[in-house]
Amino acid sequence: MEKLQLLAMVQAYTSIGIGLMVGLGAAGACIGIGIMSSRFLEAAARQPELTNSLQARVFLLLGLIDASFIIGLGIAMFFAFANPLATAFR
Repeated sequence: MEKLQLLAMVQAYTSIGIGLMVGLGAAGACIGIGIMSSRFLEAAARQPELTNSLQARVFLLLGLIDASFIIGLGIAMFFAFANPLATAFR
């Protein structure tokens, strides 16, 4: 019975960690995208002739911000479906 309880605790704590990872990752990505977009709009309003070069850089950085969240989501799904911490109890 002790192994079953330990397995349940590992799964419970893993679920809490997954929720925190996905939730905080999404919040951080949204905040980062919002800040980056607002700074781009300010810069484009100040110097409209630089809009094209700034737009390319902003899209690159927005992709990197979004990619960090997607990588975190992939790691969370790895722990959700193939938990390496729970293999010791099976």
